Amino acid sequence: MSVDNIDGTEEPGWDVDPEDEQGVAVLAALARQLKTWRESAGMRAADFGAAIRYGEDLVRKVEAGKRIPRPEYLDRADKVLNAGGKISAMKADLEQVRYPKKIRDLKKKEGKAVEIGAYQNHNIHGLLQTEEYARALLRTLRPAYTSDELERMVSGRMARQSIFQRSPGPAVSFVQEEVTLRRPIGGTMVLRRQLEHLLEVIQLPNIEFQVMPTNRDDHAGMEGLIQLLKFADGSAVGRADGVFYGRPVSDRKQLQILELRYGIIRAQALTPRESRAFVEELLGET
Repeated sequence: MSVDNIDGTEEPGWDVDPEDEQGVAVLAALARQLKTWRESAGMRAADFGAAIRYGEDLVRKVEAGKRIPRPEYLDRADKVLNAGGKISAMKADLEQVRYPKKIRDLKKKEGKAVEIGAYQNHNIHGLLQTEEYARALLRTLRPAYTSDELERMVSGRMARQSIFQRSPGPAVSFVQEEVTLRRPIGGTMVLRRQLEHLLEVIQLPNIEFQVMPTNRDDHAGMEGLIQLLKFADGSAVGRADGVFYGRPVSDRKQLQILELRYGIIRAQALTPRESRAFVEELLGET
């Protein structure tokens, strides 16, 4: 963690990816406005930093467009500079670039989807993960993320779960391989809390959750994960390991192949009621 935040609370921002053109442009505009507000108030960067409880170095990075501030930075700045909500309102623009572009694009698609289907075979799906499970999982990747990168990825993954607060929410179905529910990523207690969280999420009326038992000898998902997103206008996008080079596809004929595979997988898995009972039993054993 950086020492930019002098009161010891959560790390206040991330470096912007210079290859993220949208992120660079939005952050540059945000930086100019923040600097203008501070200078108009007659405050030096050091004094302003002390007032909002962040270090001067962090303030200068933000105002140079080199650092993505977290929302609480803007809220504190708004209060100290008596901006009447104008600086806090910039959080809507910040949301566009807060997370890596790949995560932003996925979050945007999931946010528009009216139907989501996912078969997962290596780990618990990101939309179902707890924060501590996500952090432990991302720590297993190599090359390893820096602390800042790790926290940015975790925050982005948690932000995607906002789809569960939508009303009406999308129709979502998950099929998880049994092994993903047994592998103690992060340790036994992390797994236990993850299973507890899973049981809470799958109670939502728009969620269908199924487990694919390891002992299934007839299995259409052996080539890997499948993801399907369908939208209100009738369009869709999907991808799967082992077909179409793993790339996203939107062609109707290609999507039909993914839908066929996913449909067979769902038919081979435990029913939602059986799956819930399976997770409850597994939790009792963990």
